[in-house]
Amino acid sequence: MPVLAVQHVTTYRYKQPVSFGEHRMMLRPREGHDQRLLASSLRITPEPSELRWLHDVFGNSVAVARFAGRATELRFDSTVRLDHAPGNALEFPVGEGAETYPFAYSTDEGPDLARSIERQYPDPGREVDRWVRQFLRTDGPTDTPALLTTITHAIRARFTYVAREEMGVQDPIRTLRLGSGSCRDFAVLMIEAVRALGFAARFVSGYLYVPQRSTPGQPGRVGGGATHAWLQVYVPGAGWVEMDPTNGIVGNRDLIRVAVTRDHRHAVPLHGTWTGFPSASLGMTVEVSVTEAAPDAPAVP
Repeated sequence: MPVLAVQHVTTYRYKQPVSFGEHRMMLRPREGHDQRLLASSLRITPEPSELRWLHDVFGNSVAVARFAGRATELRFDSTVRLDHAPGNALEFPVGEGAETYPFAYSTDEGPDLARSIERQYPDPGREVDRWVRQFLRTDGPTDTPALLTTITHAIRARFTYVAREEMGVQDPIRTLRLGSGSCRDFAVLMIEAVRALGFAARFVSGYLYVPQRSTPGQPGRVGGGATHAWLQVYVPGAGWVEMDPTNGIVGNRDLIRVAVTRDHRHAVPLHGTWTGFPSASLGMTVEVSVTEAAPDAPAVP
């Protein structure tokens, strides 16, 4: 089980002192059997007058900061160290009756999964539907794990990754027509595609570890050096399975999960307000570093 260290620094700068409103941060990784938080630190400059933690409706850890006074710079420095257990959930047996597509979720699971099956983007011309149905076999049953793996790999192979700094996500139809997008665009496209087939899917925000190892003939990982986005699909027997269409990853290998939501708009790593002249803003910088750490490294204070 490798130990990974993540440092995420966001800095806002201003020409003259401004005041700050409430800021909400989703930077603390979600813990589970496949990733265990060893230590964490959140340093905010200037120091907030109040800092509290809560769990949102999806169970994500959210820090809420409030400030007093004014400053020309606001800096958030999050550092975490965690055990990370790589795994491919689709290597485990799929529930009886769900081995091939189509299948129906059980009456026990269906009510809780219903909102994660609902489409969120209009598709009047059924473009997303037609695109995803090309992966269904016409000569017999479609193997469920193979179907999801094929869709994940197809986006990696057929679309061009483009880093976009602007907020928001492209409409899935636009991503299809352009043949390009960012990691969050590809995640939303695949979410809408598998939902069109009746799968429950949800958006995941976190970090990507890009190892130094390289395999001849294999494309390198993209999406490192910033927050990363992918998705989970619910498969009976296997549970919520991580899928990163940007890199063709099935399973959680090299993916550090921070926030899981039904809608990508609820997974913003950091947002808040400030008060001052609009011309005072000098912009912001974001620096993300994910490295492998020694298991016996000292704890983060």
